[in-house]
Amino acid sequence: MSSQPRLVEVRQNVLKQNDLLARELRKRFQDADVRVVSLVSSPGSGKTAFLEKALTLLRPKFRVAALVGDLATENDAARLARSGAAVKQIVTGTICHLDAQMVEKALAEWSLEELDVLFIENVGNLVCPSSYDLGEDLRLVLLSVTEGEDKPLKYPTIFNTADIAVITKIDLAEAVEFERAAAHHNIQSVRPGMKVFEVSAKTGAGMDELLQLFSTTRSAQPEQALAG
Repeated sequence: MSSQPRLVEVRQNVLKQNDLLARELRKRFQDADVRVVSLVSSPGSGKTAFLEKALTLLRPKFRVAALVGDLATENDAARLARSGAAVKQIVTGTICHLDAQMVEKALAEWSLEELDVLFIENVGNLVCPSSYDLGEDLRLVLLSVTEGEDKPLKYPTIFNTADIAVITKIDLAEAVEFERAAAHHNIQSVRPGMKVFEVSAKTGAGMDELLQLFSTTRSAQPEQALAG
């Protein structure tokens, strides 16, 4: 007898429980008036460099913090702590994504009322994180110019579950012969109307415009922020 029906049932139950907890987290974030932004990408996209730059630029004006997911080591948290922001590492072991329960546990010692913006950096993976709601306001999917223009076509689900696409390492675009038009076309073919930003954590290019979305009040809906 095939175990497939049982596996499907277990997966559905896991996702249902995650969605219920994510809903509770979203209510907590709303009550505390903290804006929550999650980041998803493949390994090596420049996600941590981008987040370090974002924390550094936002910290003078806003109370910012970050939760960082990784399979092993606390290297990313140590790196992000250089920004002066509160940072906590979530080591997932063999699990290839964060879930709402991990986020809830990591927040246990923090007072959300003392934050304006909370970033959640997911494990480097473009498959598993797409199914797990973390209670965030905005989900950013990052792709670097060094990964090629066809990433959206290969991983359409993660782009369909994200609110914003961010093309990173734009300072290297010419050197790696990155075709901007093709990348934008592929993103739009998967998620029509998706807002796309081109940034460089190294030079700071494009960061200010993107960070304006994160610094809006938590009470604003994502659609309102994107329209601004």
